[in-house]
Amino acid sequence: RGSDELLSGSVLNSPNSNMSSMVVTANGNDNKKFKGDDKMDGAPSRVLHIRKLPGEVTETEVIALGLPFGKVTNILMLKGKNQAFLELATEEAAITMVNYYSAVTPHLRNQPIYIQYSNHKELKTDNTLNQRAQAVLQAVTAVQATNAPISGTTVSESAVTPAQSPVLRIIIDNMYYPVTLDVLHQIFSKFGAVLKIITFTKNNQFQALLQYGDPVNAQQAKLALDGQNIYNACCTLRIDFSKLVNLNVKYNNDKSRDYTRPDLPSGDGQPALDPAIAAAFAKETSLLAVPGALSPLAIPNAAAAAAAAAAGRVGMPGVSAGGNTVLLVSNLNEEMVTPQSLFTLFGVYGDVQRVKILYNKKDSALIQMADGNQSQLAMSHLNGQKMYGKIIRVTLSKHQTVQLPREGLDDQGLTKDFGNSPLHRFKKPGSKNFQNIFPPSATLHLSNIPPSVAEEDLRTLFANTGGTVKAFKFFQRDHKMALLQMSTVEEAIQALIDLHNYNLGENHHLRVSFSKSTI
Repeated sequence: RGSDELLSGSVLNSPNSNMSSMVVTANGNDNKKFKGDDKMDGAPSRVLHIRKLPGEVTETEVIALGLPFGKVTNILMLKGKNQAFLELATEEAAITMVNYYSAVTPHLRNQPIYIQYSNHKELKTDNTLNQRAQAVLQAVTAVQATNAPISGTTVSESAVTPAQSPVLRIIIDNMYYPVTLDVLHQIFSKFGAVLKIITFTKNNQFQALLQYGDPVNAQQAKLALDGQNIYNACCTLRIDFSKLVNLNVKYNNDKSRDYTRPDLPSGDGQPALDPAIAAAFAKETSLLAVPGALSPLAIPNAAAAAAAAAAGRVGMPGVSAGGNTVLLVSNLNEEMVTPQSLFTLFGVYGDVQRVKILYNKKDSALIQMADGNQSQLAMSHLNGQKMYGKIIRVTLSKHQTVQLPREGLDDQGLTKDFGNSPLHRFKKPGSKNFQNIFPPSATLHLSNIPPSVAEEDLRTLFANTGGTVKAFKFFQRDHKMALLQMSTVEEAIQALIDLHNYNLGENHHLRVSFSKSTI
């Protein structure tokens, strides 16, 4: 078998990868340096001009934008200008691509990019300077065109490594909405038959293993989907090949499924999945379909959905806020825990409405979130974390709401209603906080710091929570914000509980959240 990994190090790091000095022939004028196309909507051309690319973007990511629409025949990266030119095999394919991306803004690495027709009718690139791009392109198109082993193509041997596994390992970052096994099946089926999926939580991140029938399908899915968002501005896919070549699935339920064996038991006393239901999973009910945006395209559903995935930000109209909103938290430190401390910690992942510490079992509490997505998110991030020296367990409760004590009944302050709290982080729709939800980490992000407060003040304040401050850094552009690193995640959790909303004077209340950065 030929290539399933398209980018080996030797091609990526070739000395000729400086694209900005490339000499190009266009419209018959030899050695004319490329100027960016100025016209916004020129006459259609099979060459497209792509602008505002993120600095570190690769040829493969740019090619992946065009793949769902047809064969990509050439690419030229202008690295210094954050631009690229992409040539498709036909003008029709280019028109379809421009029309599609005018309805759905394409994103690469979470940044919007802009696509328009080029003034140039074809790209003639100097291949000695453009080796890396050509190798990538040939490998990609060979895999795409034939879905078969590459042989006899002009790809240099270094561009091709031995066959990869048909199993992908998928990690989902920034998981604001729960991602289910069915959502993954839906998205990944666009690239070939998905045989098996297993989902699990590891290092407080939702992960999945997904097996195709053929490594080529795994390669294409990785190429098109790695780094893309499932929902608007969140749930980012990080995809690698697994070392496993086969998955062993014992049960068909919401955590694992073997689509080749609908007869497997569900493993929790429920009947095995009905074969008719199993067949229905393969039906087209695409979550990635964009109402109105895909229908005018004369391209088949799979290509449209692949394009939607490549566009990376197909918003989910009306993602249901279904699911249970109440969490049961157990193994709490009953000497230390209060409704307020649970409100602050769980409030990092959603708007906590009510908290009840159980009267007869004070190491357990019920926490009601604003919706099912938030309870899912809090559960996936906080289950297994240490709070006040004890590893807490977070599960969904069978209760639908948290009852407040009857009028005049004293429950010793164990139940608290936070419904009208001004401290909710997610009240505003589209708030930036939605995009900054990270698992508990030793590094904290601090904001709303008044000008009079210095690094030393903050270091002292955080050391007083009982931990050690390892590092501190103000943001260069904005001294209202800083990163502060404690020596362990447990210390950072403690500091966040103690100091989020701490009054620093001048009417500035400190805001504390977990950061994905390190100092």
